[in-house]
Amino acid sequence: MARRIVERVFPDWRDGRAIALKLAQVVWLTVVWMMLWGTLSVANAVAGAGVALLILAVLPLPPVPVEGRLHVLSLLRLLAVFTVLMLRSSLQVAWFAIRPSPPPLSAVLRAKVTVKSDLVLTLLVDAMNLVPGTVVLDVDAERRLLYVHVIDVGTEKGVRGFYRDTALMEKLFVAAFERDTEWHPSPMHGIDDEYHHVTAEQRTHVGEPRHVAEPEHHSRGKEKP
Repeated sequence: MARRIVERVFPDWRDGRAIALKLAQVVWLTVVWMMLWGTLSVANAVAGAGVALLILAVLPLPPVPVEGRLHVLSLLRLLAVFTVLMLRSSLQVAWFAIRPSPPPLSAVLRAKVTVKSDLVLTLLVDAMNLVPGTVVLDVDAERRLLYVHVIDVGTEKGVRGFYRDTALMEKLFVAAFERDTEWHPSPMHGIDDEYHHVTAEQRTHVGEPRHVAEPEHHSRGKEKP
C-alpha cells in the first residue's frame, strides 16, 4: 500500500530532478497550510506535510519533465530585463489611457520560438502575459507558434519592438533553463527533437527577432496585391 502511494506521488522516480520538483511542491503546500492556520509549530508542519502528500496522491497533476538546468545568474538577468519590460509597458499603456488621441491600433501577431521544454514554454507564455499590452491567446505547441494580442501595432516600430522583446525573452529563458550543452532528456520522453518539434537548425536562431517574426513575413509574402 505504501509503495503504491509513493509511486503515485512520484511516478517519475528515476529522474532525480523531477523528484526534487515534487519535494518542492510538498514544501510549498506545507508552507501554505501553516500560513492558513497561522501557527508555526512542529505539529502543524507535520500535519501540513501529510496533507500535501495526500493532495499529491489523490489529485496528482500530470508530470512535467525537468530537462534543463537552472543558472542563477542568467535567471537574475532574466528577472531584471523582465522587470524593465513590465515598467516600460506599464507606462506605455498608462499613456495610451490618458492621452487625448484615439486608441492605438491592436492586432494578433504570431511569434515563432524555439524553446524545447514545454515547462519553459509555459514559463515564457506566463511572463508575456504579465507584461501589460500583450496577451498570449493561443499556443501551437507542435510548431512552437505563439498567437499574441499586441496593443500597439500602428507603426512598424511597434511591431519590430514586439518581436525584438519576444526574441530577447526567448534568449534569456534558454540561457537560464535549457542550454543545449546541458540538455538532460527526461526518461518519460523519447528523442527530444521529435517530441518537442524543435530541430538543431532552429536552435541556431534563438534570440533573433527576424526568426521570431518569420511566420508573419511568410504570410505577408503570400498575400495578393
